[in-house]
Amino acid sequence: MKHSAKITVILLTFFLLAQFIGLGILYQYIDAEKSAETEETEFADLPIIERPGFDEQTSYIPAIIAILLGTVIILFLMKRRIKWLWKLWFLMAVVITLTIAFSSLMPALAAGLLALFLGIWRIFKPNVFIQNGTELFIYGGLAAIFVPLFNLFSVSILMILIAIYDAYAVWKSKHMITLAKEQAGAKVFAGLLIPYQLSKAKDVLKQKKKSAVKMVKVKVRTAMLGGGDVGFPLIFAGVVMKELSLWQSLIIPFFALAGLAVLLWTAEEKNFYPAMPFIGAGCFIGLGVVLLLGLF
Repeated sequence: MKHSAKITVILLTFFLLAQFIGLGILYQYIDAEKSAETEETEFADLPIIERPGFDEQTSYIPAIIAILLGTVIILFLMKRRIKWLWKLWFLMAVVITLTIAFSSLMPALAAGLLALFLGIWRIFKPNVFIQNGTELFIYGGLAAIFVPLFNLFSVSILMILIAIYDAYAVWKSKHMITLAKEQAGAKVFAGLLIPYQLSKAKDVLKQKKKSAVKMVKVKVRTAMLGGGDVGFPLIFAGVVMKELSLWQSLIIPFFALAGLAVLLWTAEEKNFYPAMPFIGAGCFIGLGVVLLLGLF
C-alpha cells in the first residue's frame, strides 16, 4: 500500500469532493435559456477571461501543446531558481480559477476579492487547510474554462495522451517527480497534500550547547496527488455532462475514484507511480457503464 489506510481514505475523500464540487460549479455555468433554444448544452461567459476559440473536435491538440509548453517553462524557472516569477504565475492561476469558481456562487466582484485574499494567503502563509481548501474549488474553475472546448471524442484522446505522458514523465524521464518535489519545497504545489501529522508540519527542537541554540528540523511524511490527477477526470466528467446529462456525469467520479484506489492500494510505499493511467482507465470504464445504461 502506498500510504496508510487512514491517509488513503482521506486522500480519496478529498479527490471525490473535488470532483463533485467541480461538477456543481460547472453546472451553474450552464445557460438554461440558450440551451433550450439550441437544444444543446450552452455555457455562460466567464466573469474575467474569455475561453480559447478551439475546435471541439481537435481541441486536444492545442491542449496537449499548452501542457507540454507549461511544463517546460516551469522546469526552466526551477532550474534558474526564479522563484518570484514562478510564484507570481502560480498566484495568477489560483486567483483566476478561484474567481471563476466562486462567481458561480456570488457576485463576480466579491468572488474576485475572496479569490485574491485566499490566493495571497496560500502563497505567502501556506498551511494544509488553505492548500486543500482552495484545491477543492480550483478545479471547478478550470472545468468551467475548458469543458466547453471539448466533445467526447477530443476529451477521450486527451485522456489517452495525458496517461501516456504521465507514465513517461514518471517512469522514464522522471521530470514529473522532480517537478512535484520542487513545487512542494517552494510551497507552490498544485494538488492535494495530506500530511501524516496534521498538528504540525515541522517540529523544532531547541538545545543549548556552548551558549547557542541548535535548531533541528523534523520532516513529516506527506501524501501528494498532483493537480492534473484531479483536474483531468473532472474535465472528462464535465464533458459527459455537456454531451449527455448531469446524472450520467455523476457516475464518472466513482469510477475515477476506483482507478485511483487500485493504484494507492497496490503501489509500493517508497516508489513513484503515474496516476493518470489508472484514473483514466476508471473514467473510460465509467463512460462504458454510462453508455450501457443509456441503452435500457
